[in-house]
Order: sequence, then structure tokens, then C-alpha cells
Amino acid sequence: MAFADVLEQVGGTGRFQALHVVLLSAPMLLAASHNLLQNFAAAVPVHRCRAPANLSRLALDARGRPAPCHRFAPPRWNRSHNGSDPGLEACRDGWEYDLSEMSSTVITEWDLVCDLRSLKQMGQTIYMGGVLVGAGVFGSLSDRFGRKWLMLSAHLLLAVSGTCAAFSPTFPAFCVFRFVCGMALSGIMLNSFSLTLEWIPTRVRTLIGMGTGYCYTIGQLILAGVAYVIRDWRWLTLAVSVPFYVSFLYSCWLLESARWLVVNGQTDVAVRNLQQVARINGRKEECNKINSEMLQAAMQKEISSTKSSHTALDLLRTPGMRRMTAFLSCAWFSTSFAYYGLSMDLQKFGVGIYLIQVIFGAVDIPAKLLIMATMSTLGRRPSLSGALTFAGTAVLANLLVPHDLQTLRTCLAVLGKGCLAASFQCCYLYSAELYPTVIRQNGMGWVSMMARLGAMVAPLVQLLGEFRFFLPGLIYGGAPVVSGIIAAFLPETLAVALPDTIQDVEERAQGQKAAKAPPKKEELVLKEVKHSLLKEAI
Repeated sequence: MAFADVLEQVGGTGRFQALHVVLLSAPMLLAASHNLLQNFAAAVPVHRCRAPANLSRLALDARGRPAPCHRFAPPRWNRSHNGSDPGLEACRDGWEYDLSEMSSTVITEWDLVCDLRSLKQMGQTIYMGGVLVGAGVFGSLSDRFGRKWLMLSAHLLLAVSGTCAAFSPTFPAFCVFRFVCGMALSGIMLNSFSLTLEWIPTRVRTLIGMGTGYCYTIGQLILAGVAYVIRDWRWLTLAVSVPFYVSFLYSCWLLESARWLVVNGQTDVAVRNLQQVARINGRKEECNKINSEMLQAAMQKEISSTKSSHTALDLLRTPGMRRMTAFLSCAWFSTSFAYYGLSMDLQKFGVGIYLIQVIFGAVDIPAKLLIMATMSTLGRRPSLSGALTFAGTAVLANLLVPHDLQTLRTCLAVLGKGCLAASFQCCYLYSAELYPTVIRQNGMGWVSMMARLGAMVAPLVQLLGEFRFFLPGLIYGGAPVVSGIIAAFLPETLAVALPDTIQDVEERAQGQKAAKAPPKKEELVLKEVKHSLLKEAI
């Protein structure tokens, strides 16, 4: 008997699993709100220099609109020309903003325009840096101290840091608190997903993985609605942070992963948790059948493999793990890199910021339905490879479309974003199935760090457009195509049991298959009967 059989014994898809998945997935509705918050909190409104009192004439740009970063200088007496010489100068008295869409943003609060416009991208890069650091910290610590308590601390940390960010007195303070928000959000997502995965049976992993992924999709639509109602960046930041106080409180009653408990020598606690699951699922008669001896016998192989401690170095120690980690790192980096490259500058599409946010969120619905179908039929490997390749191709195709065809350019961007959302969904499930239980969080933490590294670099790549307009699109599109080709060399995990040890991964990498279980007595009798009937027929 393996742990999967024990889980089925107490109810693999009962009331406990349903409640567990719902409670863990609810905070994911606001994950997108923090990741994409800058689209609204740091929106750049139309602006122009505030003209001095003695000058009513405004400087105009090439399109005949008020210049955003220059103004006519006050009249000066020019002796050589015996008249006035206004000239142009940088804005000295601040800016006037069009506040018809947002009553207040980070940009208007601290005048992050013109010479300071790069600070907007820097702020998002700092936030994603926090997500990167959080992936490494929370991923490593949760393998040592458990999924539940690290997830709890991340919920509280996000609630507090988000509240502090909403009342930041300066832009540097805002960036610091957003960095902490990124760390906490990474810890929530990693531990929630692993805690969900380790309490459900193999046969529903794809369905549950897709369901939790849709929480992020719905969250994008929620963000558009909340931002439409709350037009002040401080109150908007507070609105998407306060709900995490609630999730922190109810998460105290969630159960730690029984898989992790057994593997880390806490078998008695795992027994109590499994007995509680059996009671919730209406299988009280199974409570007395579960004991420490049975669990230790069921997971003897896994327990023996954990006598030596595991660290993040095990991700690269053996050939199979090294190859798998390298390929997954490429897939996660390029997916996140291109995804946030498209999603974090919605104002460039020439469509209302609230409408384009809804469109970008809604496209994930059919994209994830399609990837769900392909993952369940064709497999995880072709699904990931295909999603990355199609996404990169759509972004590269946009480089060939004239800027005047704004509708076509937006459609191609939406198509690419949908493929990247599908790739993200596949990455989460696929990576969790590839890494073994003993270092699953280390593995998920590492690839998540690669994703956040891509998200950190993405805003900075947009600055290259000031030198060559085609460079951002070329880089955003080229990375997914290359990674899609690399992903084709990963092992398939469709309908395969979760690996628990590094040895399981190496055996799979070497093409070794576990010996088939001996046929049951009834199967042997049936086979003999069929053989006799066949002989009589001949």
C-alpha cells in the first residue's frame, strides 16, 4: 500500500478535499490584484507642464498637443534682438494632470514623469524582486518547517505590508513595502498550491490545478472592477490587501500535508490528520484502521530516503534532476518574462485601461480550457511546448503589423497573452508533478524564482524601445519560442504517480519502469478459462 491508497481509504475526493481546495484557492483571487496593481496604481495620466503665471502660451509636441516635459521659459529681454526670447525649458513648477480616469496615482503623487519616468518600471521591478526572493525563502523553509505555518506567516505578512504600502509617505518607502508584499505573495502561492496538490489523488490533479488557475484569471477581472470603483491608488492598494487578514485567520484551521509529515518523521501527527479527514469525509470506520505502523509501511521507501537532509543543491546533484531543473527554468523564465512584458503596460494599446484589463483577463478563460483539454489528452509536454511556441510567434508577428492597425496589434497581443496564461497554468501543474515530494518545495521555489527573475527583467526591457522600437517585441517573442523547443525534451507525467524521492526521478529519466504487480488470483483464473474456451473453439 502506498500513500495514494491511504488517501483513497480516508476519501480522496470527499468533503474535506472540496473545502480544503476552496479555502486555499480563495486568496488566489487577489493574487492578480497585487501582481498587476501597477497598471492602475501607477497609471500615467496625460500631463503637461504647469505654466508660470505670466505665460499663458503652451509648448506643443510634434502632434500639436501640449508638451508633457517642456514649457516656454518666461519672457526675457534680449538686447541683441531688442525683444523677447522665450525659449524652452524643463518643467520647474510641477505638472498638471488629467485626472478624469484616476483621481490619484503613484505617478501624480510623486511626479514620476519625464526625467523620473523610469522609476515607474523600477518600482515594478522591485516588487518582482520581492517575489523572487520570497520564492527562494519560502520554498526552502517550507520543505523544512512545513507548508501550513509558512503559508500562515505569508498571509499575515502580505496583509500588513500591503496596508503599510497604502499609507507610504514617500516613493522609496512604497517600494520597500511593495518588495515585502511580493515576498509574501510568493510564499502564499507556492505553499497553497503544494498543500492543495498533496491532499488530492492523482486522477483529479489536472482538474484541480486548472480550477485554482482560474482563480488568478477571475482575479484579473476583479481587479478591473475594483479599480473602476476605487480611483485613488492608496485606497485601491488597501482594498486588495485587507482580505488577507481574513484568509490568515481561517487558514489556522487548515491541515498540514500528511505526505510532508510522514516524510519528515511526524507520523503521529499525520495519523491524526488522516483520521480527521476520514471523519469529515464520513468514513469514521476507517479512523481506527489508520495507525503509525501502517503509514510507515506504506511510505517505507520515502522515509528511508529522507534520513539524509535535502537542500536546494539536490536540484542539480544528479543528471536527471539537473536536466529537468534546467529545462523547467527556461520555461518558467520565458513565460513570466513575456507575460508581464505584455500585461504591465496596458496604456500602450490605445484602448481604455479598464476595458483592456477585462479583455486580457477574459482571454485566459478559453486559453486555460484549451490547455486543460490538451494536458488531459495529448499530455503535459506537448501542451507546454505548444503554448510557448504559439505565444512567441504571436508576439513576433506583431512586429510586422503597421502601428496604424491598432486593432490587429491588440488582437495579436491578446492571443499571445492567452497562450502565455495557458503556459503558466501548465508550468505550475507540470513542475509539481516532475519534482519529488522530498524537495518539491525547493524545486517549485527555484522555478518560481526563475519566473520572478523574468518578471523583474520584463519592465526594464521596455526601456529599450526608446533606442529601437522593435527590440522589446523581438525579445519578448523570441524567448518563448526558444523555451518551447527546449520544453519538448522534458519527461511526460500524464497519469503518472507523483515521485516521492530523487531516485524515482532518476529512474524515470533513465527509462526504468517499476516492475508490474503480480496478477490477482481472479485474473489468473479468468485467463485460464479464456484459454480453455479458445482451445475448445479451435
